[in-house]
Amino acid sequence: MTTGTKLHQTIGQLKAAAGDLQGFALDTDDPQAKQMFTSASRQLDQIVQQVSARTNYVERQEPTYRMDQMAQQGQQQQGQQQQGGAQQQTGQGQSMRRRNR
Repeated sequence: MTTGTKLHQTIGQLKAAAGDLQGFALDTDDPQAKQMFTSASRQLDQIVQQVSARTNYVERQEPTYRMDQMAQQGQQQQGQQQQGGAQQQTGQGQSMRRRNR
């Protein structure tokens, strides 16, 4: 897993945690707990902004970490693997037919 992938994954996890905390704040009637959950959610939102800024910096410095490029490369690799697998299966089928003759 590349650094870019890890950074994007971390951002997603932080956003999910911030959402969970905000949900806890809405679910509770205890004003002290509500304030604690809301504060923690805001802190995570700030961390998300910082990590996102760092991610953008890393992607500008090292374009190979960009997620859109990585997705395209992954799709290309899958296509090549599928083509290679199809060619390999065709080759195996032909050699089996030759042996059966």
